[in-house]
Amino acid sequence: MNAATDVAPHDPLAGQPIVEVERDGVSYTLLGTAHVSRASVEAAEALIATRTFDAVAVELCEGRYNAMNNPAALAQLDLFRVIRENKIGLVTANLALSAYQRRLAEQLGVEPGAEMRASMVAAEARGLPVWRIDRDVGKTLHRTYAAVGFWRKLTLMSGLAASLIVDDKVEEDEIEKLKEGDMLESAFHEFAKRDDVIYNALIDERDRYMAAALRQHASPGQRVLAVVGAGHLQGLAKYLTQAQTDPAGTRSELETLPPPKHWGKWLGALFIAIVLGGFAYGFAQGADIGTDLVVTWILATGLLGALGCTVAGGHPLSILTAFAVSPLTPLHPALGSGTLSALVEAWVRRPTVADFERLRDDATSLRGWWKNRVTRTLLNFFLTSVGTAIGVWLAGWGMLTRLF
Repeated sequence: MNAATDVAPHDPLAGQPIVEVERDGVSYTLLGTAHVSRASVEAAEALIATRTFDAVAVELCEGRYNAMNNPAALAQLDLFRVIRENKIGLVTANLALSAYQRRLAEQLGVEPGAEMRASMVAAEARGLPVWRIDRDVGKTLHRTYAAVGFWRKLTLMSGLAASLIVDDKVEEDEIEKLKEGDMLESAFHEFAKRDDVIYNALIDERDRYMAAALRQHASPGQRVLAVVGAGHLQGLAKYLTQAQTDPAGTRSELETLPPPKHWGKWLGALFIAIVLGGFAYGFAQGADIGTDLVVTWILATGLLGALGCTVAGGHPLSILTAFAVSPLTPLHPALGSGTLSALVEAWVRRPTVADFERLRDDATSLRGWWKNRVTRTLLNFFLTSVGTAIGVWLAGWGMLTRLF
């Protein structure tokens, strides 16, 4: 007997996490995937090719779907608008997450989200509608950030930073272990697993949201394939089976951004009152004391704000702007030294078309963040802001020790 005939044909669905759910007359097939996995790509393609479905749902929001269909979307980014509308944090987080995912993908020769793309292509080839059922990633990150306290906010930022700078090689069998998690969760490393609040916003809320989206889209008698990260598989199946709330109401609730905390405004107003009161009290003790406090404040905040801008590779005019505005912006809640410095940087060193075209690639390395004019402007915002904040604390401490 020919040895070749003894080899069993490859079954792309063997061992793949698949869950079947029936709800309200709709038959759901849930495929759990790793977002960077050849096996997941093959499984998605095989399911669509061998079974009959009326629709295919993917773990993508509208923004990520459009970005996947239009790789040149970043070239259309309005950097000035991003800065003015205070969306730098969201853009930076998206770039860091994309860099982490892409770094993993490059080690395996699989494009980020390849199983989602394969599902979309296979569905469209058969004339099937493609439902985008995930919550907007910006709202997910916003709700996650708003749900935690100061130290856990640092945890989130540390996780994003680690996803950017850690460049360890990951073997393909370890990548397959991502079937136990979610790409967003993985980007924050172990933090989400150790923190119930972060896990709830990153994973559980999205399980509820996607289950509600599926229920809202589907009609009785339909057969629907949902391709999601395997970290969502059990939660999605649970909420599809058990949730009794109105799906439209659930989605609306989970899309609502929490209102800003009033105590933050009060603390800001109290801080300004203390600083201005400190200056007034200093001048009441003597013109030399008051002048010394003002000069210390200007030098501490201005020099450290300028230093942050310098570390970010800012243009001399951006550095000068950081020095000039850093003493003033802490006393005006509507202004930010990082915002003004970044605006000047973007104006003086306007990003070129080539900068936008290289943005995804440059965001995968530290050197690239300083080389690309877009990411360097983002760094300008953050490092100038950090420098100013350190200067505020040092100047404030100096004021207290001088007066008391």
